[in-house]
Amino acid sequence: MKNLIALFIIICLFACQTNSNKKKETKASNQWVSLFNGESFDGWHIYNGGSPYGAWSIEDQAMKFSPNNKKEGDPVMNLVSDKSFSNFELSLEWKISEAGNSGIFWGVIETPDYSEPYYTGPEIQVLDMGDPKYDPAAEKEKEYYEAGALYDLVKPSQQVAKPAGMWNHVLLHIDHNNNHGHVVLNDVKIVEFPVHGETWEKMISESKFSEWKEFGISKVGKIGLQDHGNTVWYRNIKIKELE
Repeated sequence: MKNLIALFIIICLFACQTNSNKKKETKASNQWVSLFNGESFDGWHIYNGGSPYGAWSIEDQAMKFSPNNKKEGDPVMNLVSDKSFSNFELSLEWKISEAGNSGIFWGVIETPDYSEPYYTGPEIQVLDMGDPKYDPAAEKEKEYYEAGALYDLVKPSQQVAKPAGMWNHVLLHIDHNNNHGHVVLNDVKIVEFPVHGETWEKMISESKFSEWKEFGISKVGKIGLQDHGNTVWYRNIKIKELE
């Protein structure tokens, strides 16, 4: 009997410890983790390439892309994270030059089969909305290409981007478990969308990405920052993985 009691106690202690560890893991998964330390490009690299160089630099604890620093023969220098993510919230600040254009990707599949992240990863638009010459040559309304839009797929409910040269804060929420994504720009939720399923596939079929067989299909992928040929800054980049 004593042996049975002792065994029961051991089993209970083991179960309690297991539950405690699970709670710790869950708690850890809900913590913000920095993706950029403000001092180096640790954790980032050029898509299908090596460490950032030339046009990419660090200025006042921000990543800066300067197209004038590219040399002849340099490739397109989109940045992607070393790590891949599935369900997460991404928080960062961006600042764009006058008439500038860039973007934030997620779900990026890195493969030599593609030269750019946008062939696989959906994009949140980064744009100078004060540029009077901005007029996308497309059949859709230009709102589908405004700052904060899910590029060519979902237009923002309102425009809250700050002028060129000012910092904007964006929060990107991607949750495949609950089939939900949204964008908060400068504390205003402006875009919501599914992240897989029939509605998502229909959105893609009606977009410029309809012929791109691997666009938006991966539930796991890298975060990307776009080289669109304009000066842009990114800082305070952090991510929180969801359960």
